[in-house]
Amino acid sequence: MADSYHGSVNTMLEKTRAAGESTSFDRMDDMGTRCKFCEQGIRCSLCSQGPCRLTEKNPRGVCGIDADGMAMRNFLLQNTMGTATYTYHATEVMKTLAQAKPGGTFEIKDWSKLELLADVVGEAVEPRDTLPKRVADAILTEFNRDHQSPSPFVEKMAPAPRIAKWKELGIMPGGIFHENMFATSSCLTNVDGNYVSLALKALRLGVATAYGAQIPLELAQDALFGTPTPHAIKVDLGIIHPEYVNIAVNGHEPMIGATLIAAAHEPAAQEKAKAAGAKGLRIVGSIETGQELVQRFAVDDVFVGLTGNWLTEELAVATGGLDVFAADMNCTVPTLGATCAAHGTLLVPVSDVIGVDGAEKPIVFDAAKAGEQAKQLIDLAIANYPRRRALGQETPELRTGDAVAGFSTESILGALGGSLDPLLDVIKNGTLKGVCGLVSCTTLRDSGQDSMTVAMAKELIKNDVLVLAMGCGNAGLQVAGLETAEAKELAGPGLKAVCELLGIPPVLSFGTCTDTGRILLLVGAIADALGVDTSALPVVATAPEYMEQKATIDAMAALAFGLYTHVNPIPFVTGAPNLVKLITEDLPGVTGGKLAVESDPVEAVAAMLAWIDDKRAALGI
Repeated sequence: MADSYHGSVNTMLEKTRAAGESTSFDRMDDMGTRCKFCEQGIRCSLCSQGPCRLTEKNPRGVCGIDADGMAMRNFLLQNTMGTATYTYHATEVMKTLAQAKPGGTFEIKDWSKLELLADVVGEAVEPRDTLPKRVADAILTEFNRDHQSPSPFVEKMAPAPRIAKWKELGIMPGGIFHENMFATSSCLTNVDGNYVSLALKALRLGVATAYGAQIPLELAQDALFGTPTPHAIKVDLGIIHPEYVNIAVNGHEPMIGATLIAAAHEPAAQEKAKAAGAKGLRIVGSIETGQELVQRFAVDDVFVGLTGNWLTEELAVATGGLDVFAADMNCTVPTLGATCAAHGTLLVPVSDVIGVDGAEKPIVFDAAKAGEQAKQLIDLAIANYPRRRALGQETPELRTGDAVAGFSTESILGALGGSLDPLLDVIKNGTLKGVCGLVSCTTLRDSGQDSMTVAMAKELIKNDVLVLAMGCGNAGLQVAGLETAEAKELAGPGLKAVCELLGIPPVLSFGTCTDTGRILLLVGAIADALGVDTSALPVVATAPEYMEQKATIDAMAALAFGLYTHVNPIPFVTGAPNLVKLITEDLPGVTGGKLAVESDPVEAVAAMLAWIDDKRAALGI
């Protein structure tokens, strides 16, 4: 029976199962044995001649595509969805940036990030009062750059050796809209059936997504809400107190959540909640929207922290403690309307891409009206509080945990005294063996929620590898207690010494899945400081529990960057032998990166350590 690494989630699963409620955990159990053709990536239903299923007797589809082309084309199509969603997020951020002004709902908190973006797109810093809109408009224009015209975000922000490699391979990207159109068009029946060509397009799209969507949106969010700095936060389902009016913000975009935090701190809003019989009004962070917020905002008696990742959201509603579940652009499960109805919670879409049965009338985020929309959501929640409480729901005693969030490139540099030299020194002398970027979702495919993620992180830090965590996997590690000072006791002697010296946990909360772009900037800076290509570094990446389409494009970015990239579960490509050989054996000679597939955490880390040791030896350290 599907379960979780986290005790609070398992407690809530007992409650929902006793009540006969359906969750993702139960639906995973109900799926049973999967289609073997689908698992191997050798099934296609893109055109009316299908579904085609390839066998030794019938090795090609009706159109003529073989197993390698079919599997890679399916994989590239997954990537295009991930890229489209990241680009949607980036577009919404730019529309918000355009509205920023002194005294407005949105103001510039970090001018240095805005000036950095201005430099990339060629906008003069003065006059400053028009800079936010000019930069936002220029970036939106860059999104539309032709795919054959190299993007300035890549040319100005990527390491020079990588740019040379990408030009050599023909994967230097242009604007993100055109790159995604180019990739998607290549997947049409009878257009591109060559697995090598399709694989190169996937690598190209990975670079385009990292530099053309993720980096601009995160830098713009830094400009709007401040660059993350380390601070204590609260996590796990125990942060939901049913005697308060509670609004959960869920998805991937921080804009409406940030506006709600500001509005909920107003004394009038708190008094209105108390007049309805509550102890006050609180904002609860859920999945990546919550993660964006805990990276940048202090946790207090109004903004109370982060519940967990996407597999936790149904259980958060089932506590019976939420009044409004504000759902933005990503990760709202299709059954959540029924769960919300059962527990007196109003499910309110705040993005026009969300469509869920049983949802309330959407309040689609509009940066120009965000303050008014936040008040609408607060009024809905306060009006709902008496109705929810009248249901007489009992909320189990659930854990509240601690974590430290807010480790950006800048805050890491700050902890190092403003220079990368201390980090480079401990890597050179072997105190730290290397660094791992953990960019993961969470999935029930092979194990319980976050079980593989936690096991991988523990094995890495035990072997003196510093972990930078992003995505839903980051939330899993926060709730598991690995992003606390006390977790240094689980680290090897070298990493423990570094933690004590710098006052940091062995696993650093580096943000959300969109921070894949941010970490590439850090890795690039390390490579530049050492005077080597990124593929030469003792740096690896892992996605221990990748789940959806945004994760697959993140893997492409890491491989294009020349990094050893471990993934689990096994991707749907095993029926394509030449493709498997390309990505697991031949890719080091192409980009310098390698895709590794392993479901045992000890074996996975052992292979990563062997790669790190080879890189250290080649560098002479």
